Amino acid sequence: MYFSICLLLALFLDKVFGEAKHFHPLVGFGNLATDLEHKLNSGSGKRLKGIIALTFLLVPTVLLAFYLELLTLSEPIAHVAFASFVLYTALGWQSLKEHAEAIIEPLTKRHLGEARKKVARIVSRDTKHLTPEDVASASTESVLENGADAIFSTIFWFIVGGIPGVVLFRLVNTLDAMWGYKNTRYKDFGWAAARLDDVMNYLPARLTALSYALCGQTRSAFQCWKTQGKLWKSPNAGPSHGCWSWCT
Repeated sequence: MYFSICLLLALFLDKVFGEAKHFHPLVGFGNLATDLEHKLNSGSGKRLKGIIALTFLLVPTVLLAFYLELLTLSEPIAHVAFASFVLYTALGWQSLKEHAEAIIEPLTKRHLGEARKKVARIVSRDTKHLTPEDVASASTESVLENGADAIFSTIFWFIVGGIPGVVLFRLVNTLDAMWGYKNTRYKDFGWAAARLDDVMNYLPARLTALSYALCGQTRSAFQCWKTQGKLWKSPNAGPSHGCWSWCT
């Protein structure tokens, strides 16, 4: 009952208010992560430095979340309100929906330049030369993958670990988005963040894929998951993309 009430309240807040435009907790965390990366990500031993940075950012914040959860346990209403608010700030349902709709509108009106600009906000690739089909494909892939991160995984870790669990997941996912690139700058420094994000998303990503499969041609979806899922570079993106091929 507790988790259901918190989830309903969080989804309601997300539906009504969407992503907080000002004073979002992750903004301050992101700024701190950026400053720390600038100071540590140089010279030798980048992988070790990345692990140190990850630990420094995660441990105090998760411990604080655990303390605040304990502090509110004696007051059920306050505890539900606090947990719902934390879950709301971690969810990205409405934000993801708005980003997708922002791409659909110019794409359907054949305003390709505008569609490329909009899709650039949710993908890391160069979008300047994408065809309309490429834009549609890139946006669909991003929505599928972020649907697992922003919705399914967030809810999963809230159910498993309560407030500390969802805080840990959202922070790890944020650091992966900031540092998890396989380029010269981040390949070693962001290794720990990327691997931890893979671990935390492993089971939720497959539950997401299962939900996609159950929404359409289930047997074909599982076959597609088996044959195509392993072709993706990301260990967690493949299952959801594979299953989606047979959902509609």
